[in-house]
Amino acid sequence: MSYRLLIVEDTPALLQAISVFFREKGAGLWTVVTSSNGNEALELVRSEEFDLMILDIMLPGASGFDICRAARQKGDCPIIFLTALGAEPEIMKGYETGCDDYVVKPFSIRHLYAKSLALLKRAKGEKAAETLSCGAITINTQTMTVTVNGKEADIRSKEYFLLLYLVENKNATLSRERILDRVWGENFDVNDRIVDNAISRLRTDLGEASKQIKTVIGRGYKITEA
Repeated sequence: MSYRLLIVEDTPALLQAISVFFREKGAGLWTVVTSSNGNEALELVRSEEFDLMILDIMLPGASGFDICRAARQKGDCPIIFLTALGAEPEIMKGYETGCDDYVVKPFSIRHLYAKSLALLKRAKGEKAAETLSCGAITINTQTMTVTVNGKEADIRSKEYFLLLYLVENKNATLSRERILDRVWGENFDVNDRIVDNAISRLRTDLGEASKQIKTVIGRGYKITEA
């Protein structure tokens, strides 16, 4: 599973740095679309769907404010303004235009990533709040958290979606190919070994509940109640 992220920034080095960080940190969580031109970004927003947007304000062509307004005409996709405009009137205008957060340059990319992930969790949780359980494991899809016997487990984003897919299909054997397609996406260049490594990390993260994930020799993996 991946989410479509639009990053609009007219400084090439910064655009690349943000894009690379999100791709590497997310390990397949994000499908990143970039633009350095406001008019081009405006057309992207009007013609395509995104799960999150990070927008500079001062751009060649349309401004970040223009892009935000166009996005709000379509829906409630989370929007972060990332800009050097840090005066209070500009920040207030950003929120009045419809952004969900406002980050002033210079900034920490790690901080930006954390804000982005929090906004994504909130947006997706509001649409599909649900609790799924399997044995000692409980998943809260609103907060994207996992507990084992009531204690929160530290699960990375890719392993979270892997576990979610297993639990949604508990007791069913899922082939590596099905897992790759569902969790990493058909356009993501990975191989079967990626699944095995992710399963290994997930078992470590689940601790005492790791035994619930079963290896079905020659076929794939499944999760059971015990």
